Amino acid sequence: MPRGGLKVGTFVKTASPQVIEVLGQSRLDFAVVDAEHAPFDRLTLDLMMTASCAVGLPLAVRIPEVSAPVILSTLDIGAAGLLVPHVDTAQVARDVIAMTRHRGGVRGFSGSPRFAGYGTLSMAKSLDAGEGAFVMCQIESAEAVENAAAIAAVDGVDGLFIGYADLALSMGLESPQDPRVTAAAERVIETGRAAGKTVGMFVSNAAERDRFAARGVEWIVVSSDQSLLRLAADALVPAR
Repeated sequence: MPRGGLKVGTFVKTASPQVIEVLGQSRLDFAVVDAEHAPFDRLTLDLMMTASCAVGLPLAVRIPEVSAPVILSTLDIGAAGLLVPHVDTAQVARDVIAMTRHRGGVRGFSGSPRFAGYGTLSMAKSLDAGEGAFVMCQIESAEAVENAAAIAAVDGVDGLFIGYADLALSMGLESPQDPRVTAAAERVIETGRAAGKTVGMFVSNAAERDRFAARGVEWIVVSSDQSLLRLAADALVPAR
């Protein structure tokens, strides 16, 4: 998963490896398969990873839940990183990191999956390969904002990802554009940067990308494959 400097990706919500192949021909730095809010089973995720390898587009997965089996299977098939929803406390972050690690963690080991070269790597090299998962913790509740510094301080957490919509709901609001949500997001940006961690977020368009990049957000997920397709199709039709 790309590290350092501004990196731009998009969400993938369509269960088709051809989408990854097409995006791999673009200038995107990465993509995120949204297994939390879109219909991806384990076999489909595996096909998405096959396409990722074919075109050299790093693929993270927003997992549907924090559980050892989900994290194990996602990393075994070769995901370059995890976007982990609802990390509200440092303890949840520590649990997540333990689930990603063979050494000193609770991740089960097999040398046969894609991440270990289908049995071609020694056990030691396979264990080394398993240490490299890029882990972004979603900060999407008022509680998580309060605990952001402690979450960022957990060894193995690479960054904080601001989840605007759920953050607004947790604050009793129904607009991600509410100034109180923006203020909370600014706190997370400042906290992540002070901790030397990557700060990420979802934005709808290039203007938002540039605005938040200027504030130090480095890992930006712009729109989704669905939105990009719809907007491109709309652009073909004259206004009427």
